[in-house]
Amino acid sequence: MIPNVTKGERMAGLLVYLAGPGRANEHTDPHLVAGSAPIMAWHNDDQLNRDAALAIARELDQAKDVLGTGVKGGHVWHCSLSLRAEEGDLPDAKWAEIATEFMDEMGFTEASGKAPVSWVAIRHGHSTAGNDHIHIAASMVREDGTKWSPHLDFKSAQDAARALEKKHGLEELSPVYAMRGLRPGEREAAQRRGVQEPERRSLARKVRACATAAQDEAEFVRRVRRTGAMIRPRYAAGRDDVVVGYSVAERPRSRAVRPVWFGGGHLAKDLTLPRLRSAWPDSPGLAGAAVAEWGAAARGRRPVRIGREVHEPDPQMWERYSKEVARLRETLRSVPLDDHATWAQVARETSGAFAAWSTATESTPGPLAAAADELSKTAQLRRYPVRPLRSVGPSARGASLVLAAAAMGGTGTAAQAIMLRQLLNVTKAVHDMHKATSDLRRARQISDVVRHQLSQVAAALPSVPAGPRLVDGEAAEAVRASTAGQTPGRAGESVLPPKYDQARSPANSRGGTARPDIER
Repeated sequence: MIPNVTKGERMAGLLVYLAGPGRANEHTDPHLVAGSAPIMAWHNDDQLNRDAALAIARELDQAKDVLGTGVKGGHVWHCSLSLRAEEGDLPDAKWAEIATEFMDEMGFTEASGKAPVSWVAIRHGHSTAGNDHIHIAASMVREDGTKWSPHLDFKSAQDAARALEKKHGLEELSPVYAMRGLRPGEREAAQRRGVQEPERRSLARKVRACATAAQDEAEFVRRVRRTGAMIRPRYAAGRDDVVVGYSVAERPRSRAVRPVWFGGGHLAKDLTLPRLRSAWPDSPGLAGAAVAEWGAAARGRRPVRIGREVHEPDPQMWERYSKEVARLRETLRSVPLDDHATWAQVARETSGAFAAWSTATESTPGPLAAAADELSKTAQLRRYPVRPLRSVGPSARGASLVLAAAAMGGTGTAAQAIMLRQLLNVTKAVHDMHKATSDLRRARQISDVVRHQLSQVAAALPSVPAGPRLVDGEAAEAVRASTAGQTPGRAGESVLPPKYDQARSPANSRGGTARPDIER
């Protein structure tokens, strides 16, 4: 069950919307399923109209209006509770029970030991995605004029939802992994702009692909620009040589359209600049090169230098990185199930490999994009370790490097078929981890992508010799034959950590003297 919390100032506007037709006429039979006793005693479960919505809004606002209590930022607390379409529908009585217990847990009712607030839960049919859900509207002013505290309400809502999932036998969402979902209206806005999918989704895939394939920050900036996306730095206050963040946007189709910019953290929890930097080497020289590329990107100038991103990988690289992914799969057998940071890093880099392949070969989002998006959910943790991972051993970063150039060397090669087999083996390891930790929803989603999406990719690729090792004998020869004439590059960094080490303090903080007050 997914809670989504927002706050505002206009109770009447919210209630009229919830009782209205919706953005795409998706609201059907809006009615109350639960709420404060005085409101439920007056209003039954008949279909709501505008007049009823305004009457309920006045009752919800009564404590604020009569007692004159003001709430900074608005007194309207709104939370939707949603089930996946695959879970089916719940009866009104069950939603009423869930809504009441949820509000008890959130401290809105007498169960808190304080004066209650006025609230209602409205059900108005499925969302545009087919999800059964309810909306809870509540005042943040208690009946005695004191204020309900919203401190940590987002976390409290998640915790309450997890507890209710267990109690009512609902599908349990992971308490460890947390993907940033699309905001309401993003799909509709993308359709109005005539794009294939919401920009935030496509940009996250591009950034993850480029970050995984890049060997340093400067190369990352150049790779993002080569995808056609726009990228700009966020400098430290008063500096133009210390980059502390970034934002990206898809290039508009015409100059009359303004680009929609997203910060790295708004794309995904694992795509903030500090998270990306934890995988790259750090030195004054590399920091200076990165600042130069950031500056060129900000000014719309050509890249300062040309790196390995323009070269095609040679056959030895395909063979080397296919073997490395095979070794990664074997190494994962010894990774503890509760080592969430390592599993997230493995998923991020495997997602990056599929994203790089998709960016290079799919003109519209296809099976490779679907695989990248699904694995990215495991890459995003609710809480990250304080100290960044410093890793040793095999990883999937090299796979991203060669797959990013897949279009250059043509599609449908035996080398790609071999690489796909090993990436599927790593994907299965991630699936098995979720299954072993009883995260059955995520395991099922990964399985569905493999069976219904990646099976299409496998069917379109040449068959390769089967065997316990990926690139041996005939398979290695197939790689060399299918990738002849390509240019070598450097290996990517590893993912498996021997331990968590303290982040290094560089002499030059991405192009400037290190300062403790600036986020890296």
